[in-house]
Amino acid sequence: MSLGEIWAILRRRWYFMVPFTVLSLIGGGYLWVTVPVSYESHSSVALLDSSAVARLAPTFGNPISNAGGSLIVTADVLIRTLESADAAKELHGRGVTDPYTAGFAPASDSPLVVLTVTGTDREKVLKETSTLTEFAGEQLDALQAAAKVPPAYAVQTAPVVLPQTPVAQSKSRYQGVAAVVILGVVSAFLLSILMEGVSVVRRRYKAASRPKKARAPGRNRAGMLGRRVDATAILTVYLVLAFFIPSNLALPALGGVGTPANVFALLGLMWYLATWLGGRILPAPGTRLVRVALCVLGLAVLAAYISAAMRESSHEEVLGADRGLIGFLVWVSLVVLTSAAMQERSRLDVLMRRVVVMASVVAAIGFYDFFAATNIADSIHIPGLQTSVAQVSVMDRGAFTRPRATTAQPLEFAGMLAILLPFAVQQALDPVRRRRHALRRWGPVILMAGALPLSVSRTSIVGLLLVALVMVPRWKPARRWAAIGVLTASVAVFKVLVPGLIGTITGLFASFLSNSDSSTQARTVKYSAIVPYLKEHPLFGRGFGTFTPDLYFFTDNQYMLGLAEMGLLGLIALLTLFITGIHQGGAIRRLARTEADRELGQAFFASALVALVISATFDSLSFPMFAGMFFLTLGAGASYLGFVRRETASATVPGPRTTPETERPAPAERPRAAELPRPVESR
Repeated sequence: MSLGEIWAILRRRWYFMVPFTVLSLIGGGYLWVTVPVSYESHSSVALLDSSAVARLAPTFGNPISNAGGSLIVTADVLIRTLESADAAKELHGRGVTDPYTAGFAPASDSPLVVLTVTGTDREKVLKETSTLTEFAGEQLDALQAAAKVPPAYAVQTAPVVLPQTPVAQSKSRYQGVAAVVILGVVSAFLLSILMEGVSVVRRRYKAASRPKKARAPGRNRAGMLGRRVDATAILTVYLVLAFFIPSNLALPALGGVGTPANVFALLGLMWYLATWLGGRILPAPGTRLVRVALCVLGLAVLAAYISAAMRESSHEEVLGADRGLIGFLVWVSLVVLTSAAMQERSRLDVLMRRVVVMASVVAAIGFYDFFAATNIADSIHIPGLQTSVAQVSVMDRGAFTRPRATTAQPLEFAGMLAILLPFAVQQALDPVRRRRHALRRWGPVILMAGALPLSVSRTSIVGLLLVALVMVPRWKPARRWAAIGVLTASVAVFKVLVPGLIGTITGLFASFLSNSDSSTQARTVKYSAIVPYLKEHPLFGRGFGTFTPDLYFFTDNQYMLGLAEMGLLGLIALLTLFITGIHQGGAIRRLARTEADRELGQAFFASALVALVISATFDSLSFPMFAGMFFLTLGAGASYLGFVRRETASATVPGPRTTPETERPAPAERPRAAELPRPVESR
């Protein structure tokens, strides 16, 4: 369906569009007027060591008197005291009735405590911030007095940032108004398209009962609105936005899921619903399995959302749960557009080729970042977008800069290339492309495979080895030995061109096996730290999208994160999703009638297996570019499987039998009327 057709439907159904749009605008204006503006004020308090720090300080059996230490423990005790119910009651008696928070200053290794008060009265908020700052010092003195700390060893508080003038926080108002307006417009859009679909069905039913008349051939509309749009065109725009706009840049109101690519994917879902409900397209047959698996994940997401709503959740967790639903709709859009909306195999081939080409460009950017010891994405600033990842900067490991290109993190860069590398290899070996220049065929493979070790991570090496172990053994002996030789030579090339890289990577695995690596130990500690959260909500979790690092901690494991957010049901749904991708690759390989299709099935098998394994090394689906490419390839695998099934079915259906002219019997003479047998009367 073209944009012109959609516009014509909306004009015909103006009695839905106009009232709903007007009502949504009125509702948004009402919220803007009635919801008060909230103001926020901050102050910062630093803990200073005692005057007797030069001498050996006793601890008095209490961590509050940690004179001479880092005072981090002391600051943590003070924060917990300020957030206790007794402190809240005392502050309420002093006039602090608005919500307040106390916590460590972000990205600070010192005992710097930040105090925040939020309210709707500007002058009152400033006064409450001053009261809270004074109360923090009093509480620290009371804690030390209760621990009988001598005055010479007492830790002092010193205001570093005085209570700031309250600043208006209009973000929540904007979010509420935008939600009301979007809900009204989308509801009007869906109702208009639904009524158009009903009218199309009625017209078809009436036309079937009437004699058909010859119709004059219609003329195609000229212009951009009259040009027909298909899923490949929509997904191509999505790929451009996903690959070439840094994935850490997003709309402020939507957080990490509000990347331009994700917003456009939601518009693509609206296009599909309009085309489907308007009777212009039917879901491609044989592609239902992946959407069923996605429905299982959807049930887990909804159950986790209800679980989060039934417990006491902070405002940040509520926003995280809402963002989780938006992110899930993005995944639904990608799967639906690649599986149900693909009607021609040639267009799907074009899409997969564009995926590989654009991913190779991102890999080339990674080469530049590595050798220039910088990050080109840091210089990209787009008006209206802001970073959703705190402290995104150049990361080093050993003597090497870890590239991230346009991704949010080096692990996302490595994971994205690892799941797309099998398709680059498959396209390079495709007989259809054999006549093209070798650089055009093998250039993406060299760029993507070469960029993986440059990320200096175990994830990239595991992904590269899995691709080789899955694809190489299925090749013929000549190609297999050539591939082994190329892999061996590549190690030697890296050792010469990038001295020390191979040793750093092998050192990562050696420290992992000996459990002497700091990152490995940190992850092991997190596994035990997450157990209490699992015990609280073992079946449905705390809510999809609520276990954020600013509230809790990084899990560095998608399965542990799934357990915390969606419980056991969510873990089963995630595994079902990954296994569905592996099954689709194996099914394509088994049903394929040509060697090229068997290679394609093996590529989908390898990609899904890599995603399954490396998701245990980082929280993969929390990164928009990796998640987008995974669900796009998942839907593409279902679409290819549907095409292969239909081709196999059409090849196995026997055609009408024909008898050669020489073997056909001569036509018998037609019997006379008198010789015809008389019909038997029924009794």
